[in-house]
Amino acid sequence: MDGYFFAVAALAVIFAGIAKGGFGGGPAFASSAILALVTTPAQAIGLMLPLLILMDIGTLRPFWKQWDWPRARVVTFGAIPGIALGAVFYSVTNDDMLRLLIGLVALGFVLWQLIPKSRMKDANFSPIVGWIAGIVAGFTSFASHAGGPPAAMYFLSQRLDKTTYHASMVFVFCVVNAAKVIPYAYLGIFTAETLWAGVLLSPLALLGVWLGVRAHSMAPESIFFAMTYALLGIIGVKLVYEALI
Repeated sequence: MDGYFFAVAALAVIFAGIAKGGFGGGPAFASSAILALVTTPAQAIGLMLPLLILMDIGTLRPFWKQWDWPRARVVTFGAIPGIALGAVFYSVTNDDMLRLLIGLVALGFVLWQLIPKSRMKDANFSPIVGWIAGIVAGFTSFASHAGGPPAAMYFLSQRLDKTTYHASMVFVFCVVNAAKVIPYAYLGIFTAETLWAGVLLSPLALLGVWLGVRAHSMAPESIFFAMTYALLGIIGVKLVYEALI
């Protein structure tokens, strides 16, 4: 891990903190995709998990108990078996397969944003759909820290206000990320190198959360999300290309 890596990682971590602190956490997945361009996918997700947990802790306080507990509980309970499926997938895959998955998830994230949110709000999905969304969120979160879209689709259908929606996402992924620690350690995803890099980058994670919490009520979401989708589209194409060539 050289100076170039840390320069890219610093930007990725600040971006993830802003997304976690003020924009529902979904765009934070871009940080893993960015890191996968400059290191192995395993190192990328291994580096980001402790930082994401730190961001979760920093985000919990300003949104404490503002989540919708019945709906957040449904998604969280679904995410646990999803994490187990993700661990099984990781144990039988390789770096190129992980690059392909992260790239496809990035492109899928962009395509998902093209679905009118008003259509999802009209869906009013049942708790069973929320549980299934949790399974998918747990799986994609384990493999690429990209569990946001499945959970968001369910929460958006429940017509939650902006703060309740964001707080519910914060709660779910605080639990999900904590639940990934033991399988990550067991599978050797954490290394001394990634943990040390995480320590060095941790102040930037908290800085990003601080910026995101303030941006939640002040900054226009449209600009932040538009930049995120453009970035993810480019990164997704590159990762898929590198995985297949």
